[in-house]
Amino acid sequence: MISIKKKRELKQRRHDRVRSKVSGTSVRPRLSVFRSLNHIQAQLIDDIAGKTLLAVSDKGEKGNKNKSDKARAVGKKIAELAAKQNINEVVFDAGGYKYHGRVKALADAARETGLKF
Repeated sequence: MISIKKKRELKQRRHDRVRSKVSGTSVRPRLSVFRSLNHIQAQLIDDIAGKTLLAVSDKGEKGNKNKSDKARAVGKKIAELAAKQNINEVVFDAGGYKYHGRVKALADAARETGLKF
């Protein structure tokens, strides 16, 4: 069994590897995903200016939805808000998480709503 310390180290390695290659601009910001045990958050970040352009979380969601449905709602909402700010293309950053489950559900929902990766 992999220890918690080793899991954190592997996640950090994945995150560092992606961040060395991925950077967001004001025209094409970085869509960064944070996934906790119960919630999921997404941000659009302009790395050149060092500013967060948009942020969406599922913490305000009401109703009995499972975690994947909440992730889809976050992906859809961030794509809609990005469209209002004339942002059509983003660079996806899974934040060291594997592209699977809730992270994939968020990305797919954002794509279906109109964001291009």
